[in-house]
Amino acid sequence: MTRRRPASGAHKHARAPRLALQAGLFALSCAAAGACQVAPPRANREQRQILYTATTSDPRTFNPMLVTDAASGAVVGNLFEGLVRLDPLTTLPEPDLAERWEISDGGKAVTFHLRRGVTWFDGQPFTARDVVFTFNLVYDPRIPNSLRPVLTVEGKRIAASAPDPYTVRLALPRPFGPLLYSVGFAVLPAHLLESAARQGRFNHLWGIDTAPRQVVGVGPYRMTRYVPAQMVQFERNPSYWMKDAEGRPLPRLHGRTLLIVPDQNAGYLRFLSGQTDLYAPRPEEVAELMQRATALGVRLTRVGPDTGSLFFAFNRNPRHYQKNGRTDPRLAWFTDPRFMRALAHLVDKQAMIDLCFNGLAEPAVSFVSPADRIFYNPKLRDYDYDPALAAQLLDAAGYRLIKPGVRVDPHGNRLEFNLTTNTGVTARDRMAAIFQQDLANAGIKVDYRPVEFTTLVEKLDTTFDWDCVLIGFTGTVDPNDDANFLRSSGNLHLWDPAEPRPATPWEAEIDRLMDQGTRAMSPEERAPAYWRIQEILVAELPIIETVRQVEFQAYKATLEHFHPTVWGLERPEWIAFRNR
Repeated sequence: MTRRRPASGAHKHARAPRLALQAGLFALSCAAAGACQVAPPRANREQRQILYTATTSDPRTFNPMLVTDAASGAVVGNLFEGLVRLDPLTTLPEPDLAERWEISDGGKAVTFHLRRGVTWFDGQPFTARDVVFTFNLVYDPRIPNSLRPVLTVEGKRIAASAPDPYTVRLALPRPFGPLLYSVGFAVLPAHLLESAARQGRFNHLWGIDTAPRQVVGVGPYRMTRYVPAQMVQFERNPSYWMKDAEGRPLPRLHGRTLLIVPDQNAGYLRFLSGQTDLYAPRPEEVAELMQRATALGVRLTRVGPDTGSLFFAFNRNPRHYQKNGRTDPRLAWFTDPRFMRALAHLVDKQAMIDLCFNGLAEPAVSFVSPADRIFYNPKLRDYDYDPALAAQLLDAAGYRLIKPGVRVDPHGNRLEFNLTTNTGVTARDRMAAIFQQDLANAGIKVDYRPVEFTTLVEKLDTTFDWDCVLIGFTGTVDPNDDANFLRSSGNLHLWDPAEPRPATPWEAEIDRLMDQGTRAMSPEERAPAYWRIQEILVAELPIIETVRQVEFQAYKATLEHFHPTVWGLERPEWIAFRNR
């Protein structure tokens, strides 16, 4: 359904994929946002059934196969659909472009029966050819994507074939428990993209410089306009396949507008002034919205703990540290379990909860959310915040304090590294400041340098130019959807992406456990493998989990059928403004 991908910390909206303010004058919000694109009056928008939301960053691509960030996923999620989708209430797969399916040969074969009458935006029919084409793209070594680790079984691909235009058969090397959770990815139009893919030009298709109407999907909305740093606009797809019980077209909304507002204070003011219809408030805004809900004509719903994760990751990538025959000492620090355990004892999660989230968060110890009642390991033991113990561990490992505020490694190199996160997210700024101060007290110098979100994602998946990052990843129901993050070969295996072979014995063990966790069909039988993976990450600490925010959703009281859950919106195609 969704893949692990970096999240900016922006609020979520109706079809955004899930793997992260104080009121003032509206004129100030315009200045902070950088481009004051004022929304039409609310009554006019509601009458026209246009939903306005906001995000903090621009998309990086309109090509679903190349998406690695939540902002791009939020855009293409409106345009494309998969064979199945997730029911956020039951967390079970339900039909989407496939209306039904059968599993046979002991789980080694799955047959999908596609909906008839579905058309692409250009009027061409959606058929099994499109599904097979998209499966082939996933395994094309020339195309970097997050799906390949998820859909690789014992190192082998899943073979897709089309016995007729409305039937797709998948042949698997062995039974694969998470299959139905793994095939909700966007299907792409073969008739438009097949030639370019054969010629090796696929990676250059549908960049953000593409005219919006040239991006052709089958989803509920068509993209009509993109103005960088300002907005993305969508209109209802008049040929969308889904209808209500009376045969009326869905979605009920006639369009959507996604405003790009990098500053979260400005985003809050946009909502207070009625320019946006949905808003996921930061913890410090919840009390004010509760008090002002009636006057503002909004409702506020407590959704629950975030299903994603927010963590400090540490770069272990030799491509970053080994240059001109010299290895930077930071690589040795970040691969030293003793050093990393000391740092884990310097993460003051309670201070982050109190000072960054107004108490509306809980300590996190795993990338799996406790909302996932089967795959979350409840037996994990966290690292207590204990600066004295951290100092003892550093001393014992040879990281000496040579004078107040200055600690060196066993070779005399001062302990100093860079910390980054994305700009515009107040909570992350405060968390980074707390961590920076606690490390300074231990004699470790941290240079904090936040950057714009698209630049940060480029550092993580392209240039690898970073030391430590505070980053949020979207959440998933099935841990196999985290394969692009957990497998050593994954493109979002953050600390050392796309390893040609596991760099450490524990990464090799995780690879084996990822295979083991997919062999059984029952979630309960699969769970022990993922519980063990969580234990390994807590022990080896390539990432240090921080806290998990309790999410709220604020929305206009005139919205109908708006039902947020921790796993997404229930039946987003039914959302509409109430007729007056």
